[in-house]
Amino acid sequence: MNILVTGGSGFIGSHLLRSLLKIKEVSKVANLDLLTYSGQPMNTSDLDNNPKYKFFHGSINDFSFVTNTLEETQADVILHLAAESHVDRSIKSVADFVKTNVDGTRTMLESVLFAREKGNQVHFVHVSTDEVYGSLGPKDPPFTESNPLVPRNPYSATKASSDMLVEAFVHTHEISAAITRCSNNFGPNQFPEKLVPLMTLNALEGKELPVYGDGKQIRDWIHVSDHVDGIIETMKSLKEGGIQSGEVINFGAGNEKSNIEIVRKIIELTGASEDKIRFVKDRPGHDRRYAMGYDKAQSLLGWSPKVDWEAGMMDTVDWYIENSKWVESIRTGAYRDWINVQYGS
Repeated sequence: MNILVTGGSGFIGSHLLRSLLKIKEVSKVANLDLLTYSGQPMNTSDLDNNPKYKFFHGSINDFSFVTNTLEETQADVILHLAAESHVDRSIKSVADFVKTNVDGTRTMLESVLFAREKGNQVHFVHVSTDEVYGSLGPKDPPFTESNPLVPRNPYSATKASSDMLVEAFVHTHEISAAITRCSNNFGPNQFPEKLVPLMTLNALEGKELPVYGDGKQIRDWIHVSDHVDGIIETMKSLKEGGIQSGEVINFGAGNEKSNIEIVRKIIELTGASEDKIRFVKDRPGHDRRYAMGYDKAQSLLGWSPKVDWEAGMMDTVDWYIENSKWVESIRTGAYRDWINVQYGS
């Protein structure tokens, strides 16, 4: 397989690249990334000398660049992760989310058609999110793939739109594609606008720990390595005909934790003080609960989560303690300004 990963310099993408490069059947892995604020070159710097790996700096919105990259790499699989992904940013302005998540996905899909016209079959795995399903009540069962799409914030609306574009290209143009939807990821080198790294770094530095609302919003937490395994199993099954084109597969871990539980676990692991917790005004339209059922992933792919939540959290916090050089590299003025605007600290 020759594989093109979009957004490979981001959190999930960089973990995915490393896993792909270990697969014997994979000949080439290309990383197409624009290196916006959350795409960090340090995430993949250890891969630069790998003969199977090549980086392409550019935008998924640039059709000529994408098609030329596909032709140069002879990719027969696209793993599409490139996206704007932070809900808070989408509330401030949704323009970049529409451009990247919707129109960027449209460009990628049209590049698959362009490749087919030249006689090249490209399989497409679109990486989405549990947020497209909306919010669950306290006693509702976890989401399944049959749940309707009910996005409730600007970010999830753009992801739902991109999902629907993929489904439309499957049914109209008969491309080979699958959609994966996953719960909240955590693990090493996640950009620190997200809950786990933000709270970890603030706790380590003795700063306040800003928690939205009452902190009782519940998410299903999955370690990034388990998510990556799910993407790879989906890719293999799609390419080998084990699953049909158009299949949607959910990945979760059964680790439903409230935000305040996450913060208190980080306090425990870092030795910080609970006095640093500061409850701040909740964000508009904050979904109350997500949880992902993964029976389909188990039955179709033989996949199940492997990383224990407690062990994964310990390893994650340790990683941030041991990688201060990486932490400093992402602390640009733009990043600090964003944190100040969001949390007033």
